[in-house]
Amino acid sequence: MSHQLTIEPLGATIEVEEGQTILDAALRQGIYIPHACCHGLCGTCKIEILEGEVDLGEANPFALMDFEREERKALACCATLTADTSIEADVEEDQDAEIIPVKDFTAEVARIVQLTPTIKAIHLRLADPLHFQAGQYVQLEIPGMHERRAFSIANAPADAAATGEIELNVRQVPGGVGTGYLHEKLAVGDKVKLSGPYGRFFVRKSAQVPMLFMAGGSGLSSPRSMILDLLQSGCKEPITLVYGQRNAAELYYDEAFRELSRQYPNFTYVPALSESANGSGQPVAHGFVHEAAKAHFDNNFSGHKAYLCGPPAMIDACITTLMQGRLFESDIYHEKFISAADVQQVRSPLFRRV
Repeated sequence: MSHQLTIEPLGATIEVEEGQTILDAALRQGIYIPHACCHGLCGTCKIEILEGEVDLGEANPFALMDFEREERKALACCATLTADTSIEADVEEDQDAEIIPVKDFTAEVARIVQLTPTIKAIHLRLADPLHFQAGQYVQLEIPGMHERRAFSIANAPADAAATGEIELNVRQVPGGVGTGYLHEKLAVGDKVKLSGPYGRFFVRKSAQVPMLFMAGGSGLSSPRSMILDLLQSGCKEPITLVYGQRNAAELYYDEAFRELSRQYPNFTYVPALSESANGSGQPVAHGFVHEAAKAHFDNNFSGHKAYLCGPPAMIDACITTLMQGRLFESDIYHEKFISAADVQQVRSPLFRRV
């Protein structure tokens, strides 16, 4: 049985199937509700129930507090309708954002490349083309699991359109069932299901100002897609990538970015290693991402737009450093990787707070 959902302040009414989340229904109609983790962990998709009733689902108590539940708040990524309902959501409009309805896709594993000891590039050949904006991600269905896992698309939209493939960079998480399957069992020729595109992480091209990308770990995926898209489209504004890993063995696509910096005068690449520079063979900065950026820009980031992608501790450290370096918060955009461990404030050993 379906129900009607009215989304304010748009005044739009859509149909929501039984068991379908509010977020999924909205995105499939091209209505963007801010969201991040899609698993009830981060609280980004918080909405207010104006009329009607919902089942709150498996919203994490840290993301949706008891008093918020009493105030008829809900998380759109978990909540399902039990009656016709009206909600108020923080609906945003941005001239640089593409409105692309979410769809379901099937794909075949075309290639699997071992990028580092812990990260693999999984190339998926799609049965139908997936149009996406650089910086967006897909939800991949893991066989045997009830949940999907989010992975950013690592290649540029034009490259995906030309080859019919999207690239996902997957880091194996110790004890992770989903990434464990993708690293240990997934094989070339396997068929997978996915949905997308998701996310509101994109370049504000209309600003026409210098851009700074800061990434850590497998958080390089979105910035790589965005940078390749910018360079391929003839962008002339200065672009800087500061990318951090623990050691040289984990610094993937390093030579490719060095080559891009030689090919494009407006692109600067700053690799950084937090543990040891041994084995890199080429110049690298020593320290964390925010430290390398601070040194490179002499603690002055004014006039830039900054795009951050990586673990929450890295994001927090980078935001603090950027603001201390004269960059307004309104000029900082980020995408965090949120897990259950992050919700419980387990910090990544890759980064420390400033």
